[in-house]
Amino acid sequence: FAEPVKHRIVSLLGNIAPDGSATLYDVISRIAEKLNATYYPMPVPVISDTPEEREFFMHLRPVRSVFDLARKADVTFVGVGQMGADAPLALDGFVTPAVLAQLQALGAVGEIGSWIYDAAGRYIDTPRNALVGGVRVEPGQSQPVIAVAAGAAKVPAIHAALAGRIVNGLVTDEPTATALLQHK
Repeated sequence: FAEPVKHRIVSLLGNIAPDGSATLYDVISRIAEKLNATYYPMPVPVISDTPEEREFFMHLRPVRSVFDLARKADVTFVGVGQMGADAPLALDGFVTPAVLAQLQALGAVGEIGSWIYDAAGRYIDTPRNALVGGVRVEPGQSQPVIAVAAGAAKVPAIHAALAGRIVNGLVTDEPTATALLQHK
């Protein structure tokens, strides 16, 4: 007899890159394999071309099912990206240098699941955020929302995510923790 599935691993973000390939950030399939858990990918592009396209994807039954599972998660783990010149979103082709500059001018300091936020940890109302194919982690959740992030370049983004209560837990290294405690 097969052992019942104890865990479900659910993606918060689309898994299709701009060129149609699977994104490099689709690490949860590997985690699910190691845990022998059922895996629910988000079957949409990371970034849609238009708000209408995103809206179409978000109404598909499999996408709604994954959204529902994600919203009911007992614990959520997220990465944190910085919005400097070496922003992962720019390096990986999810934003152009011109769009990155526009986002920086609006005060963007970080992103979680491609949702961009400012230094206070507030999501920025921008046309770019309206294209994200995935679940936005809402601030102030009672269940654990744990960021896994480290590095000097990420300190402002991590600090903002904690300050805005987008995340309520952190796995990091000692130099990053020290820098966060000294961050103003």
